Amino acid sequence: MAKKTVEPKIMLEREYIVPLRREWLKVAKYKRANKSVKALKEFIARHMKIYDRDLRKVKIDVVLNNELRFRGSRKPPAKIKIKAVKFDNEIVRVEPVEIPEHIKFLRLREKKKLEKIEEKKEKAEKTEEELKKQEVEKIEKPQEIKKEEEEKKKDEISELKQLTMTKPKEKHVSKDKKVTTHRVALKK
Repeated sequence: MAKKTVEPKIMLEREYIVPLRREWLKVAKYKRANKSVKALKEFIARHMKIYDRDLRKVKIDVVLNNELRFRGSRKPPAKIKIKAVKFDNEIVRVEPVEIPEHIKFLRLREKKKLEKIEEKKEKAEKTEEELKKQEVEKIEKPQEIKKEEEEKKKDEISELKQLTMTKPKEKHVSKDKKVTTHRVALKK
């Protein structure tokens, strides 16, 4: 059986528009996307009241990370609208408020694939159970029935042997064909 995991309870849920431009202007161009991620985590740690402002407790969704890096590491967005959810185990999950349509479609497709895989696993388990039941039934059959089945098999095998003995061998037998030459050698 699968282990039951206790999901943490939601303590706080808020939406923010996070200004990122002030922070990423302070670093070199090639570091801007990295700085915007760090600035986002600092903003969330400050506003969601995380103890010691520990950035390891802020978890950014993959979609949000891709949105921050969509235009490359040199041109992150100036501000972004996010939804932050704080759980009772002090972890804050951050995701975009508006998820693009193509990403919603991809998530649904992945969900359907997972459901199909689970269905296949269930079917496989059912077939395994049926095979085990059949094996148990075979073991439980009386000795007489087993002997009768073995005798029938032996009879079938002996009949097949007799049929093969009586039939003439037809391998590599060819009919007489008249050999015709297509060219006649020239006489000198």
